[in-house]
Amino acid sequence: MPQPLQISVPETSLSSGDKPYTLYHVQLTLPIRIHETSKRYSDFVDLHAALVSQTGLPPPATLPPKTWLRRTVGNPTLTESRRHDLEVYLRAIVDTEDNRWRASSAWRSFLNLPGGGGDLNNNSNGRTKQAMGVPQGMITDPAQWLDVHRDVRTQIHNARGLLKKREGAQTAQEQHAVSAEAKASLVRAAAGIARLEDSLTALSRKKGDDDDDDDDDDGGWGGNAKLGDGEIRRRKDLIGTSKKEIESLESSLKALIVKNAGSMLNGSSGGAAATSADKEALWKGTGAASSSSSSSNGQRPQRSGRVLGGSFKETDRTRELNNTGVLQLQKQVMAEQEQDVLEIGKAVSRMKEMGIMINEELVVQNQMLDLTEQDVDRVGGKIAVAKKKIDKIS
Repeated sequence: MPQPLQISVPETSLSSGDKPYTLYHVQLTLPIRIHETSKRYSDFVDLHAALVSQTGLPPPATLPPKTWLRRTVGNPTLTESRRHDLEVYLRAIVDTEDNRWRASSAWRSFLNLPGGGGDLNNNSNGRTKQAMGVPQGMITDPAQWLDVHRDVRTQIHNARGLLKKREGAQTAQEQHAVSAEAKASLVRAAAGIARLEDSLTALSRKKGDDDDDDDDDDGGWGGNAKLGDGEIRRRKDLIGTSKKEIESLESSLKALIVKNAGSMLNGSSGGAAATSADKEALWKGTGAASSSSSSSNGQRPQRSGRVLGGSFKETDRTRELNNTGVLQLQKQVMAEQEQDVLEIGKAVSRMKEMGIMINEELVVQNQMLDLTEQDVDRVGGKIAVAKKKIDKIS
């Protein structure tokens, strides 16, 4: 029987920063999509320790050992060998019939899958990241921070699509189901934003001691990887943009719910049941009440004045209508007005989406301008140094 999941480590890359380290791109093939995340060797070490701690047994494959005298950076042979061994290690966990390792929270947290409890940071060797001051669920790697941000953007995109789907829903049950899904996506996105904010604060203030081995660098806490001020500002801008979109989508969802409730109220009897006397007065002279009263005395039923619209100025549309016709006309007018409101709402939604896209483009352009300004400053500094050298020569 084939396994429903496939896992691999197809490639590696180097991180950006003053001291680069090797990132291993873990690719998990799910039934409907491919989930990819980047991990460093120290993350695999933490995973192994957490799996042993939670299950009581080591995984079926052996984790490749550390190299104390060599680094994978600048060594393609060692990098490829470790990539292959790590792929064998992960595949052994996926292919084994015993699912105790796959069912652990450490495994799900390592792959950034839903339901991961963040227990990956809990080791049994006395070097837990909680003991190092890292709160539960905190993001410990700048690359993992970007993965979580991509998940937040995915949730926002899903919520926006669900809101569009809700506008086309025909039944109240379908509208309620779609609204619940959209609300759940927004809640998950908001939780991710809060996690990103807390982790970014820690990433900006934590910096460890230098170390010659890249495998012991854990990228933020206890390591030497530290985000620069420009990168911190960029990531804060990303968080701010996502928060604004979440607030906008929540407002749109509340507006849709209120509009739906108002439509249901207009289509009902106003919440108060009509009495028999009200019904008889309403239909007097046009329906069953007039027929029953005239049949009892054997006389021809007499048409009385209209109850609806009698005291108002007649129009061409209402002059020839009785009570029933006026009611039908009123319902038709209300339906037309509601349709007009829906069309206006769709137009406003399209304008709002265009505004969001323009805002995103402005953010990108501002980032490009910042980079250009930094390049100009750097080139200006080089020119100044060159001028000084020329002055000395001359």
